[in-house]
Amino acid sequence: MADMQAFQDAVTSWATGGPDGPARDLAECLGVRTAVLLEGLSDFAAVEALAARRGRDLAAEKVCVVPMGGAMSVGRYARLLGPPGLGLRLTGLCDEGEKGFYERGLTRSQASLQDIYVCTADLEDEFIRALGTSAIEEIFRSEGDFRAWQSFQCQPAQQGRPRHQQVRRFLGTKKGRKIRYGRLLVDALAPDRTPPPLDGLLASL
Repeated sequence: MADMQAFQDAVTSWATGGPDGPARDLAECLGVRTAVLLEGLSDFAAVEALAARRGRDLAAEKVCVVPMGGAMSVGRYARLLGPPGLGLRLTGLCDEGEKGFYERGLTRSQASLQDIYVCTADLEDEFIRALGTSAIEEIFRSEGDFRAWQSFQCQPAQQGRPRHQQVRRFLGTKKGRKIRYGRLLVDALAPDRTPPPLDGLLASL
């Protein structure tokens, strides 16, 4: 039976030059109504984790979460999934520095700009401010990353940098780390401390 993962895969194939038929057929079969456009897999991990924590089944709600592999792809995905293409409602989450890509891509695709939620700096920055550096260091410890974290802090480039900036940089130093911690940091949040952009995105779906 067709599922939302199959639709996501078909959309990715279409966006990278593949045929449009599979995505169109699956959209109709599944009754997809909304596509959530995300920059990458770490954002995807966080959105999926928060939805699960709140008892939401986005696929059952006809919502497809799409990691695009970078904000510069938003125009292409918006054309395929928005009014010029499948006619889905579009929403998304982006870093402050990538807001312009989203604005231009959605405007050209005649999609609403009101449904894009912007992180101050990026989602990792939002998590650090919500949890505090001490709490995140404890997560590093529980995940077996504390020794690597301490070694990272001793690097010359990190000397004198604020702890907040060190944590943010450490999360991006190893392939896959931001994805793994995207889930872990969501799980560590108090219910009333969800970063506003992430909270707003989920509430809008």
